[in-house]
Amino acid sequence: MSSQTVERLNEELSGKSPDVILRRAVEFFGAASTAFASSFGAEDQVITDILHKEKLGVSVFTLDTGRLPQETYDVLDATRKHYGIQVEVLFPESSAVAAMQTLHGPNLFYESVEYRRECCRIRKVMPLRNKLSTLKAWICGLRREQSVTRTAVTPIEWDTAFGLYKINPLAEATEEWVWEYIRTHKVPFNALHEQGYPSIGCAPCTRAVKPGEDIRAGRWWWEMAEHRECGLHRGEKQ
Repeated sequence: MSSQTVERLNEELSGKSPDVILRRAVEFFGAASTAFASSFGAEDQVITDILHKEKLGVSVFTLDTGRLPQETYDVLDATRKHYGIQVEVLFPESSAVAAMQTLHGPNLFYESVEYRRECCRIRKVMPLRNKLSTLKAWICGLRREQSVTRTAVTPIEWDTAFGLYKINPLAEATEEWVWEYIRTHKVPFNALHEQGYPSIGCAPCTRAVKPGEDIRAGRWWWEMAEHRECGLHRGEKQ
């Protein structure tokens, strides 16, 4: 697909609701060649609900890094039962994790941005890359207002890091809209959201945010804001 086709699709989908974006994207790329990557945060739960209601036939997968909070496992299980769906769970290579921790220790991510990104690469990026190599497009819960690293997000993008298309049905959605949807449709959500965690990743790298802080301030809070991506959505080839 050419860049002109992507531009036309984004023009067509600009200002459209997430359900319209998902229907059009899945129609274009095909359900069998598209999958949804869920971390079971608020945005991803909205997408799961829409995919289920629209009966789009898109598979759902998640990355289990081995360092997730119990609350994330709880909402994963609740989601499976609520929607009657299977969720494919991807794990990092145990030998790579063992070698990394033997060399740098279990808390290497606090020592430097480079070490933290290496941990993310082994636990997240590598298993994700293997999965995405089988697809034409993947669906994500990115929104423009989430952080300074996501202000240019569009409904359809070419993912240069992984070599396929990325579908962002909530690109233009606000946090208020997301939570209104969750409450209205009684969507299961992570209990940590009610404890001051707007964005949830691995347990040692996530904290509650303080009043007035950016919604991504609780992710890798010891780093500069422009560094706070794990490699799944940084954009560059890795």
